[in-house]
Amino acid sequence: MTIQLRRLAAGAPLLFTASLQATEIPTPLEPVVITATRTEQPLDKTLAATTVIDRAEIEKRQAQSVQDLLRGVPGISISTNGGLGKVSDILIRGTEPGHTLVLIDGIRAGSATTGSQAIQDLPVDQIDHIEIVRGPRSSLYGSEALGGVIHIFTRKGGKGLKPYVSVGAGSHSAYRVAGGVSGGDDKAWYNLSGARLETRGFNTCRGRPFELGGGGCYTVEPDPDGYRNDSGSARLGYRFDNGLQLEGNLLHAEGHNKFDGSVLAGNHGPFVQQALGGNARYSPFAFWDMSLRAGRTLDESTQYWNRQYVSRFNTQRVSATWQNDFHLAEGHLLSAGLDFYNDQVNSSVEYSVKSRNNKAGFLQYQLSLGGFDAVLGTRVDDNEQFGVHTTGNVALGYTWENGMRLSGSWGNAFRAPTFNQLYYPNYGTPTLKPETSESWEAGLSGKHFGVSWAVNGYYTEIGNLISSTFDSSLCPAPFYFCAQNVNQAEILGVEATASTRLLGFDLAATFTASDPRDPLTDTVLFRRSQVQFRFDVDRSVGPVRAGATVYGEDRRFDDPANQNRLPGFVTVDLRLATEPYRGLSLEGRLANLLDQHYETARFFQQDGRNFFITLRYAPDI
Repeated sequence: MTIQLRRLAAGAPLLFTASLQATEIPTPLEPVVITATRTEQPLDKTLAATTVIDRAEIEKRQAQSVQDLLRGVPGISISTNGGLGKVSDILIRGTEPGHTLVLIDGIRAGSATTGSQAIQDLPVDQIDHIEIVRGPRSSLYGSEALGGVIHIFTRKGGKGLKPYVSVGAGSHSAYRVAGGVSGGDDKAWYNLSGARLETRGFNTCRGRPFELGGGGCYTVEPDPDGYRNDSGSARLGYRFDNGLQLEGNLLHAEGHNKFDGSVLAGNHGPFVQQALGGNARYSPFAFWDMSLRAGRTLDESTQYWNRQYVSRFNTQRVSATWQNDFHLAEGHLLSAGLDFYNDQVNSSVEYSVKSRNNKAGFLQYQLSLGGFDAVLGTRVDDNEQFGVHTTGNVALGYTWENGMRLSGSWGNAFRAPTFNQLYYPNYGTPTLKPETSESWEAGLSGKHFGVSWAVNGYYTEIGNLISSTFDSSLCPAPFYFCAQNVNQAEILGVEATASTRLLGFDLAATFTASDPRDPLTDTVLFRRSQVQFRFDVDRSVGPVRAGATVYGEDRRFDDPANQNRLPGFVTVDLRLATEPYRGLSLEGRLANLLDQHYETARFFQQDGRNFFITLRYAPDI
């Protein structure tokens, strides 16, 4: 399978037994990843739990959103307020949505007010591949990288001219048009692309009004909640004769979203997501690689209640990194760098503080001797509001001659409170402390009898966890509802994955079990599914490719007190593609075949049985 998962497969002995008869197939080249260490290394050498989703996998799955791609990745739980374009929270290893750092082509992304990235608005058509690193990475990236890092790379050109175009349509009057061109030679590369995705949508919220106790969107609007996303990307680079390499990148998405709301929150409005950046790489000497990267990301949204203006939230992140990699000797790599970023808020809501800076320095040493690998890293952040925070990471691994690998790691992390948690009127608490964490994990992986497998276990403690609380002794009158450091969390989990080819079928499975718990109240952290599994089977016969995905989740709770239980569910997706002419393919996807009715956030309905058909043309020139 194209998804390559770095870690585990606990609880998958049946998969291993079934694969003893697996046929041997040529071993594909391992992808090169950079997110886990900020340096290039083969995926099978990284000590971090890492998953790669490449362009071939994106097209094979016929995914309509980033949430589609992330569903089933070990350690990830997703909570979504409905269909395409609706608010989606990504929770890695039981942590909070704001505990995941999102990078776009190396540039820090996300909203300074909410503290998380609007992942639902990032266009799949502009993505080349995604790297997901699970576990703390504050020692490299600072605040927010407490649960993990999701790094999205836009399309990059290669040798030759490669145009591509696709059109598609499906349920809820949805359609998508995308196209672009990429190319290059030995020195230059480029990619230019654009897309539009639009759907009439369906009624996503069955809200309960305040007078009936309140819930969900707190209103009843039984109309379709549509969505439109117009996107484009550009990535250009050039390598000079002296070795200097320059590259620029732009990802822009804008559109309009409809949702069920109120006169206070609105029920529709436009949005903008943008990432603009550039980087330079140069080697002054054979042992010294130097890079400089800078960029800016925007997260903008405006809310209207029918035709009445309600509010506006615009945030900007400007960041810059200077990194130096010193190849001290064979198997010895030392990285040192400086990081800076600035968050800014421009809103119709008055925040008492609208900007803050963060300066940092980081140091990392990587050792590789025979079968032994080690990574030691540390970082010191100086946050304008919260002072100095020091984080670290230690990872060790050993690989035997038979391919079996044992690894273990420790890391700590922190997260600065968001502008909403600090300064939103009648909710924010300016005296909040940063959240902190410590994590331990151990993993075992290998390739035996034609099966690639991995198993990973982890334990995380989080202190000063920020939650919304109703407490008249802590919150100001008259609302008595505010953000406070009131919780702790202990998270114990295991992840498993296995993939093989058996009798011409490509098989892959993932399994995650976790217990994210507040030890003071002995309750499960809300909106986390504690068990998830995914099974994929694909087969190609001549020009026809067929596949299916079975995905399931255990129950979850929608409130901190665990009073509102959301049942578990299992969905089945089918996909079919054929290539009647070289470069031309016809693809079809039937999602939620069993028409399961389920919710991942209370009162917010997920899509029932739906389909999408795509015609794609990508000739070789």
